[in-house]
Amino acid sequence: MNHSETLHWRNLVNAGLLAGVVIVYTGLIGMIEVFSARSIITGIISLAELLILAPPLIAGFVIARRSLKTSGVGRTFFNSVVVGLISSLLPILLVFIITFFDVRTDINIRTMFVNASTELVNLLTFNLGVTMGSLALMGAFALMGFLGGVMMLLPIRIRGAVMAGLAWALGVGMLGELVNQILRNLFGKAASKALFTKGALDPVPALIIFVTAALLTYLWSGQRDNVRARYDNMGSGGKTVTQRVGGGLLAIFLLMLPWVLGTYLSEVLSNIGLYVLMALGLNIAVGLAGLLDLGYVTNFAVGAYTMGVLTSTGPLGRLGLNFWMVLPIAVLAAMFTGFVLALPVLRMRGDYLAIATLGFGEIIRILALSDWLSPIIGGAQGVLFIPKPSIGGFVFDTPQSIYYIILFASFLMLFISLRLNNSRTGRKWMAMREDEDAAGAMGIDTTVAKLLAFTLSAASGGLAGAIFASKLGTIFPHSFSLLISINVLSIIIVGGMGSIPGVIVGAVVLIGMPELLREFSEFRLLLYGALLITMMLVRPEGLWPSAVRRRELAHDEAAAAAVGD
Repeated sequence: MNHSETLHWRNLVNAGLLAGVVIVYTGLIGMIEVFSARSIITGIISLAELLILAPPLIAGFVIARRSLKTSGVGRTFFNSVVVGLISSLLPILLVFIITFFDVRTDINIRTMFVNASTELVNLLTFNLGVTMGSLALMGAFALMGFLGGVMMLLPIRIRGAVMAGLAWALGVGMLGELVNQILRNLFGKAASKALFTKGALDPVPALIIFVTAALLTYLWSGQRDNVRARYDNMGSGGKTVTQRVGGGLLAIFLLMLPWVLGTYLSEVLSNIGLYVLMALGLNIAVGLAGLLDLGYVTNFAVGAYTMGVLTSTGPLGRLGLNFWMVLPIAVLAAMFTGFVLALPVLRMRGDYLAIATLGFGEIIRILALSDWLSPIIGGAQGVLFIPKPSIGGFVFDTPQSIYYIILFASFLMLFISLRLNNSRTGRKWMAMREDEDAAGAMGIDTTVAKLLAFTLSAASGGLAGAIFASKLGTIFPHSFSLLISINVLSIIIVGGMGSIPGVIVGAVVLIGMPELLREFSEFRLLLYGALLITMMLVRPEGLWPSAVRRRELAHDEAAAAAVGD
């Protein structure tokens, strides 16, 4: 066997074992057993079965993509089936280990692995028993590997349509409670019962959704270039009209959304909106200027405490200020904080800057807990009785009404971000992000640019904090932990560095999805980490990258390939 064949078999073994490790790990931490309670399509697949079958499918797809570069179609299918079989080895080994120790009275494996239970064995063996179930598992995984190879060998247009159909069918089934609530609000309980049984999508509606989504995706992929060409050939007047019509339809949709979704989903939308606000601000510092700020929660906390202290029943709340009067004060206070905290770190870069800003976030949290400031901001007791926003006699005291304040603030920050992106200041930030020394040599005052980035970035955080305080009515120091900064930074990374649409997509994925799957909240951080690792490996530019960032990464990849050649 020559070296290339040995390397090829090593790739098969590595991919298969990695898929098996994923299944074993998720089983031992309890994900498979917990997810088994959620059925996606009635009588066909549950979330646990999807978690078990997805890794060999993905492994087969990846190996098929690599095999096509050096092998024929037959060898590609063979490799995909083999990697599926290899991925079943570790789960089968786990089944036998659990079964062996289950009959032993002197050794209990569950003292180390609490979730290594008979229920896990039943799920992995499809309730067929250890021997028959293990054979069934091998067959199912081989089939998944084969299907992964089939998926890779499909023409790109058909493959995209099939993936879109599967994503829509499985997504609607997974978010059954969300779709149920929307259907009940719009069409009553009859429509909900026609599609769902006990929160799971029925097979016939699932097939209809799959076919519809696949067909529309296939047709759109054939006409996409023509539509873009027609739009590009429009005159400036035609483009303006099209943009205005699209913007008007989007505005109408967003205005109607909370009354279509109901109270709970409007609350989820409000949380997404607050993180969009913060991410738009942090995107200025991190995405445009390249300043890694891990203490962004500082601005959020300053805005929230300013609103709470000046409007509540505390010592400064007796000034008679209301929400609308304090809102600009909170923004200015956050901007001042951002400016002051930027002064000590102007000469820092990279990891050192991240550590310093991380320290600022912890300083603010400790100060909020301290007895020194407790007479003003309440210390560990927090700030209570923060009034809701109001206009005349109308009080914004419901999730639907608060949503409109957050929506307006998000659009305001979106407008400012777009203007900054296309301005001379934005280009200075991007030049500084790529090479600070080169930017300085070109005549850019990097000190002023950094101060401006930190200050303007802080404004959005202060605005979000002020709305957050008024929305909840009470704030406590533990509401401003480091995790908020990590969440906002993760939104920018997943959505796309420097991309404004990416910020919105990232917030929906990282904030909205966990809220809709709240029963699995104990695995939220695990899924966060897995998603970030996947994004860095598969799509480092983000889900919706900016055009500039996409060109930069393409140039880097081309340069790396040239060096390798």
